[in-house]
Amino acid sequence: MIDYQTLKSGTDIRGCAMGENAVLTKETALCIGGAFITWLSERTGKNPEQLTVAIGRDSRLTGQELLAACAEGMARCGALVWDYGMCTTPAMYMSLLTEGFKADASIMVTASHHPSDRNGFKFFLPQGGVSSTDVTMILQVAQTTAPVACPHRPIEKREFLPVYVGQLEERMRSGLETDVACPLLGLHVVVDAGNGAGGFYEAMLRELGAWTEGSQFLDPDGRFPNHIPNPENPEAMASLSAAVKKAGADIGVIFDADCDRAAIVDRNGREINRNRLIALISAILLDKKPGGTIVTDSVTSSGLAQFIAEWGGVHYRYKRGYRNVIDEAIRLNEAGIDCPLAIETSGHAALRENHFLDDGMYLVTVLLVEAMRLKQEGKELSSLLDGLREPVESAEVRLRITAKDFRDAGRLAIERVMDHAAFAEGWHIAPDNREGVRINFDLQEGLDNGWALLRLSVHDPVLPLNAESDVAGGVRIMLQQLLKVLEEADGLDLTPLREYLQ
Repeated sequence: MIDYQTLKSGTDIRGCAMGENAVLTKETALCIGGAFITWLSERTGKNPEQLTVAIGRDSRLTGQELLAACAEGMARCGALVWDYGMCTTPAMYMSLLTEGFKADASIMVTASHHPSDRNGFKFFLPQGGVSSTDVTMILQVAQTTAPVACPHRPIEKREFLPVYVGQLEERMRSGLETDVACPLLGLHVVVDAGNGAGGFYEAMLRELGAWTEGSQFLDPDGRFPNHIPNPENPEAMASLSAAVKKAGADIGVIFDADCDRAAIVDRNGREINRNRLIALISAILLDKKPGGTIVTDSVTSSGLAQFIAEWGGVHYRYKRGYRNVIDEAIRLNEAGIDCPLAIETSGHAALRENHFLDDGMYLVTVLLVEAMRLKQEGKELSSLLDGLREPVESAEVRLRITAKDFRDAGRLAIERVMDHAAFAEGWHIAPDNREGVRINFDLQEGLDNGWALLRLSVHDPVLPLNAESDVAGGVRIMLQQLLKVLEEADGLDLTPLREYLQ
């Protein structure tokens, strides 16, 4: 029997679902479904027979089989299960807030941007995604409780995706302050769905009047034969850039497999992801209402902080992990701080106006509204990025932790760097250090013109080391100094850092 806790990945469940090494099997999914109902019954105080759960999947080859098994596990416990079929992660959550579809919970079968042999589960309640602790509890139940061996309630097939599309269309029209049939007439958009679940977005744009010639990889194909569906992947972004330039489009958009992440490219094929994407949506929101606080993950650049300040906002760095930035933004709002956006450099973005739902398609819809508005004024969306100072150099090196207790070893390595920074000349612990240790460096007789962040990975026994410099050669200087400090730490494989410096 597998150790179910090894399937835990932050607030999700993930694992290999194909081949000899598969751990996420029909039997596993059956147990997880039953365990979820047991946990949900205790959480809500409802008997299993009183519960309704919606479930959907992305385009992965194992999605249909795992959905069916998980649904059966829930139905065996007596719950009513609605099967939404091919869907997106944001739609599965939005269904819980939509009249006529308000289940007690929903599940999305997906492994996001991970390779085609992976799959997993994401869980939602009407209040939002479940916590890491909740996932641990669900997996504990799955480990210790055998599936109910009895006939189950019929599983009902329903459609919610068309309703979700209607919500996006309404946001497009309200954002452009029009009720015309084709509000995007004159805008040329290339859509790259990466053969994930999001190909329908291109049809929606066409229905709204956009020209979508050049769009690619719209058909669902769980093998992902063209490129990894990941807005951070260089090959995926290069493919979209080439398609936009070939078609002469105004803009290109790309989604991951389950559509909770996105990125765009401008008409010149310039990639607008990571810091640029954060800057772009921040400028749009702050232009409408200055003074807001933008919550991001910890690896964002110094230039982004300056850009947000120039647009009248406050940059608030927090821990990596999309649930972390979302939960922190919600907490800030509850504390009376105006915070309209939580966003990670990975492309996870959640807007307050959209229930702080992590929704790549909603983000793109807001961006296209602004692109259309600016085109009508003879301007381009990317013009909003004028003034964004970008680093001269940047690098990420991932250091594998070899110690058995990888979290403790990672913590000790971070503490060693932090202790060194307290007295090292030209090193300053960043005032907004909220994860790992972020050091500002004085490089080549300058002040605070480089930074490095060492943190523990959210999911893996890895210490990611990110560095950015505003001067040529600065990254090498910082990493050389950090290597000397980390050589004294135990349980780290420093080979990738040494190889980078060579």
